[in-house]
Amino acid sequence: MQWDPERTLRLGALPYRSLQVGLSGEAVHRYVDEWLVGLTDVTPLAREIHTLVQANDEPAARALLPEEREYPLPVEVATTIAASVAEV
Repeated sequence: MQWDPERTLRLGALPYRSLQVGLSGEAVHRYVDEWLVGLTDVTPLAREIHTLVQANDEPAARALLPEEREYPLPVEVATTIAASVAEV
């Protein structure tokens, strides 16, 4: 488990981080054999976003990004993993 910095479209640091959780042992096998239901190649989308960023059209690039939502985290869990909890 580690905290990864979030980045802007131009790779600048944002003032918050996301939790990255690694799987091992049985969880890996379940993920691959049971939980994974599909894969999508997003390479063409990433290239399109990159082209828009290079053309200085960040609003169009941002519009192509998937919606991200904060995961609701109980205070007890947030305390255990040293996360902050946003006010709702």
